Amino acid sequence: MTADIPTLATSRLILRPLILADADAVQAVFPQWDVVRFLADQVPWPYPADGAKTFIRDLAIPAMEQGTEWHWSIRRKAAPETLIGVISLRDKPDDNRGFWLDPAWQGQGLMTEASEAVTDYWFETLARPVLRAPKAAANERSRRISERSGMRLIETQDRDYVSGRLPSEIWEITRDEWRSRRGVAAAARSQE
Repeated sequence: MTADIPTLATSRLILRPLILADADAVQAVFPQWDVVRFLADQVPWPYPADGAKTFIRDLAIPAMEQGTEWHWSIRRKAAPETLIGVISLRDKPDDNRGFWLDPAWQGQGLMTEASEAVTDYWFETLARPVLRAPKAAANERSRRISERSGMRLIETQDRDYVSGRLPSEIWEITRDEWRSRRGVAAAARSQE
């Protein structure tokens, strides 16, 4: 059930489980070409006026209740009333994590923070052995997030995105690799 999905926090962010009441905020921010162009082609484009409500009500919430997907709204601690993106985990082969962020907030390391929090949840709470994240090869910002988190490129293929058929990559990290990186990061922080 969605009530079992916790709110997560980072130094600058609050990640709240996605709820139907978030639909208007998602609808206001999501339908931007810079947000959707590298998303899977299941995202309708042009984005319909009820797209966010339909997605949250008919897809996200049922999957959260079934325990097969976990979706969070991304909000800054400095302005928790304002949704700036969404990050998700999914029990799907080769597609376990996805996200989007309002372009106004990109380039500040916020998605790296959000990704670390949900990746930790994937490995430590859900006890999954491996996390895989697909992305368009041209999506440099997403690629850098994967690289910084210790993921490695394991496969290339072509996939369909909102912007068309593009070269695509699948990135992977195992639970042991994640734990090792987190232990090293925690030790480095304690020595500062």
